[in-house]
Amino acid sequence: MINVALPSIMHYFSCTFNQCQWVVVVYLLTITISLLLWGHLSDRLGKGKIYLLGMFVFAVGSSGCGFSYSLVQLIFFRFVQAVGAAMMMSTGPAIITHVFGVQYLGRALGLIGVATSAGLMSGPVVSGFLLHHFGWRAIFFVTIPVSLFVSVAGYYLVLPTLSLAVISRRIPFDWKSFLCWSLLIIFVVLLSSNHLNLKGGVVVWYLVGAVVTAVMFITVERKSNAPLLPHTLLKRKYFTVAMVTAVLSFSVLFMVIILIPFYLTLVLRLTTIEIGTVMMTLPVTLSIVSPLSGRLYDAIGAKKLTTSGMLVCAAATFLLSLLATDSGTVDVMWRLAMLGMGQAIFLSPNSASVLSRVKDKYVGITSGLLATSRNLGMLFGVAMAGMVFGFFFDYFSGGFDLNGFQAVHTTAFISSLHFSLLMAATISFVGAMISSLR
Repeated sequence: MINVALPSIMHYFSCTFNQCQWVVVVYLLTITISLLLWGHLSDRLGKGKIYLLGMFVFAVGSSGCGFSYSLVQLIFFRFVQAVGAAMMMSTGPAIITHVFGVQYLGRALGLIGVATSAGLMSGPVVSGFLLHHFGWRAIFFVTIPVSLFVSVAGYYLVLPTLSLAVISRRIPFDWKSFLCWSLLIIFVVLLSSNHLNLKGGVVVWYLVGAVVTAVMFITVERKSNAPLLPHTLLKRKYFTVAMVTAVLSFSVLFMVIILIPFYLTLVLRLTTIEIGTVMMTLPVTLSIVSPLSGRLYDAIGAKKLTTSGMLVCAAATFLLSLLATDSGTVDVMWRLAMLGMGQAIFLSPNSASVLSRVKDKYVGITSGLLATSRNLGMLFGVAMAGMVFGFFFDYFSGGFDLNGFQAVHTTAFISSLHFSLLMAATISFVGAMISSLR
């Protein structure tokens, strides 16, 4: 919903593309940093409690976003919203693993893929409708009653069934590692999100900060008795391959869904409802293919599915890079459908390949790490889209920002989109090669 609304938000606040990008970046940044924390706390306090409290916090953040009257306020309440989302994301896969067991994990995650896709499917369409009739604030208000209803219903219907999921022993948490991890992610995002400062001295400080915090994080993790990233898991190839490919997969996905709405708005001149309909193609395909992918995992395992899924994504993003000024909506839709198919083939088997092999005591943290990998990928995808597209558009347009887009800049936009999506295709191909090493 937010991605479709970004052009409208950028116009309303009269901000640059780089500034508007932080509406998405702060959300993903907060989730990426805090997922590991909530994964550990869910093992201590109970996955059901953390999940439902997260739903309530998300509703509070949505309310604040809807009433925001400055870009700074909107970004702050997106932070609050992200805290609630992180609480849900870190516990969701662990709850599924607890309820369904290993033998049905593939098809269970496939069905969850359908539920996720239903949200992704309805999001662009609902967003387009609300933007057209009520404005961008409505896309935040519409989530509040749903969040509150699920919070209350879950308290009575779901929470009692998850009481056995709480691990009784107190699990230590290394706050030094968490602080270093947080600073590392922040510096990396600042470095990749400030492409316009690459010629100045600010980027040097970001780079130094990223290197220093990376060294500190590795040092603290090695000495820790309760590392944030369990050493026993990181030494296993199936675990590291799954995490790395999840990052690459979602990086590609978010590079596409950040940039394509701008292409549809500025080049093809579609209405918000039409944009929502076009963008819906991707999650529709996800919802159709995900259950089949989950069942195939139960039959043939993860390696062939995840590798082929990433290759399909590489082909889809390459074809998207060939979009031109005279391309039609059908040209965009079938390419997005192809990308959705590749993502669906990859996602469920990749998650199941990890959750089915870790011990019960690591399910919570593994769930948090999977969600962290996905959101780290989303975060890098948004940052890379801003950095690469912004760099090329600045070059081809002679120094203009996307907020001042005019018809004369169309050629510069298409060239920038071409190079950005070629990079996404390359990332997908690298992900396929890594996935083949499982």
